[in-house]
This record gives sequence, structure tokens and C-alpha cells, in this order.
Amino acid sequence: MAELVAKRLTVFRGESLLVDAASFTLAPGELVVLLGPNGAGKTTLIRAALGLLQVRSGSAKLNGTNTRQLSPSERARQIAYLPQVRQLAWPNQVKDVVSLGRFSHGAVLGKLTGRDAAAVERVLAACDLKPLAHRKADTLSGGELARVHCARAFATEAPLLIADEPTAALDPWHQFRNLDLIESFVREGGGALLVLHDFELAARYATRLLWMKDGRIVADGSPAKTLTAERLSEVYRIAAHEESGRVVQEGAL
Repeated sequence: MAELVAKRLTVFRGESLLVDAASFTLAPGELVVLLGPNGAGKTTLIRAALGLLQVRSGSAKLNGTNTRQLSPSERARQIAYLPQVRQLAWPNQVKDVVSLGRFSHGAVLGKLTGRDAAAVERVLAACDLKPLAHRKADTLSGGELARVHCARAFATEAPLLIADEPTAALDPWHQFRNLDLIESFVREGGGALLVLHDFELAARYATRLLWMKDGRIVADGSPAKTLTAERLSEVYRIAAHEESGRVVQEGAL
């Protein structure tokens, strides 16, 4: 069973403290949403947990192995990572971009066979990309390109998925569609950690919420226990009240 365990991760950039003794776990069967204002340290925490950043102290282990010791291929086979900034170095066809998700399995671009080819075809259909399969990626809209990158992550078929703002630039239908796919992935035995900014989407899909402020994890628990008017005030400086079992936002404090 794949499991990512981060313990008291602390990250500095120069003299600036970006992440302060932050801990969390991610295991199959969980859909965890990381919430926090811009600059809270969410992306830095994710990258540190993946072993992509040097930490001042603390540790992050994937199945008991320090993530800093993993090769890129070893890491990718266990955790599909969808970063916030998703640049393309060249204008490949959509199908070829999605196929990049199979590289960690030894696939060769343009020569996919067997399981690799089947995985790519499956996620192209699931992400509503079949009609765009042979379009050049540099001709797509921002929302279409976001779906392509999500499909690339799904194509990896890793047991864990970490996605930094996977619904950014998507229209409401595709936001729900992508999150439905991630929810299905979790129901089938995967584990997912997502950074979102939409509280209603987080409450609808998450099994756990991680709340981050000023580099620290300030709460970790179910939406029912942690998504409160007091929490929104503390973390986001948003006035809110509870009404009929849900939190209603009022505006900035």
C-alpha cells in the first residue's frame, strides 16, 4: 500500500520561513484537500513532501523511503504530480502529451503498446479529450490545456495523486468532471491530495481537509468538523455564518 508521510517539514528560502513544522499523511482511500490563502506555503509544502525541495528539518517518506532519495521515475510510478504551473516545451499533439504520463513505465513516445496504449486511450475518453487527440497543444484554450495535463497525470496510473489547483481555468462542468474522476480514482483504491480554493467543492469531495496559514497546518480533519465560520475567519479573514448545516460566506473582514 502506497503511503506518503510528512513529519514536521520546515522549509526556508534564505532567511524567510516558508513552511513551519508541517505534518500530514496521504494514503489510499483518502481524498485530501489542502486549503489556505495565497502565500500560505501550500505549494512549497507539496514540493517538499515530494522530495523536490531541500528542507531545513523534518522528513517525508514514501512507503518508508525518504522522498529525496527517490529517482524521478521511482517517484512518478508511485505519485502522479500535477503542478500549479504546467508549461509545455514544444507543441506536441494532445495524445502525445498525455502519453508522457507513461514514461515512468518505460514507454516510448509514438510507440505505445499494450497497457500503455490502453491507459492513454482510457484517460483521453474519461477527460473528454478524444475529439482533441490530434490537435497541437499550443492551439488549445487554457481550460482545454488544463484537462490535457490532468489526463497526463491520470495516465501514470500511480496509486497516489497530488494536484496543485487541478480545477484552475476549467469551466464549472469540467471542474465537476475532473473532481468526479479523482473521486472515482479514490473509490477504486487510490489516494489524492488536491489544492483547491473553492470551499464548496472541497466540502463536496474531500474526506479530509488540511488548513494552512503562515506556513503551518492549523487544522486537519473532516469537512464537517473543520469547515466552520470561525475557521474561515481565522485562515482567510472571511466573515461567514452557519445556516442549515452549511457555511455561508458573507465577505471580507
